[in-house]
Amino acid sequence: MTLTLRHATLDDLHPVGALHHRSRVATYSAFLPVEALAEPSAQAMGAYWAERWVWERDDHLMTVAERDGQLVGFSYLGPDDGGDPATGLLNALHLDPAERGRGTGRLLMVDALAVMRDRAWRRATLWVLERNTLARRFYERGDWRPTGERRTDRIGTIPTTQLRYHRPV
Repeated sequence: MTLTLRHATLDDLHPVGALHHRSRVATYSAFLPVEALAEPSAQAMGAYWAERWVWERDDHLMTVAERDGQLVGFSYLGPDDGGDPATGLLNALHLDPAERGRGTGRLLMVDALAVMRDRAWRRATLWVLERNTLARRFYERGDWRPTGERRTDRIGTIPTTQLRYHRPV
């Protein structure tokens, strides 16, 4: 079975939205009620990525992972949301639930860090849900460390705490 990484195209964005939805539901249902995860739908997530692409494609990059031609994961990175020109932000890294444990997430992360190096960013940051222990362990194994910064957002009607992580590029 062949795994390939490539830069996303406009045609990828709706399938990415469906994958993003599956990934969120599979992972977040361990700590959030199912009704909080019902919206946005897979179709709405595709529309979200298509709209975001319009505004961010000049300075952001989405990389998709395909196994034997089937979309199995993606990463999305861009400039730091705090405005530090030496820092990149890993905005998203999601896998199809069946792809977990196969090394795809690690390949996407290594690729994202290489892109950040190519862009001359010296530091990488990300936000992760505090209760997403699976993702936190994954990032910590990749040398990401909490900064101590927290923020609150909502998934559905449920307030969720996010932790900021960082690492050298």
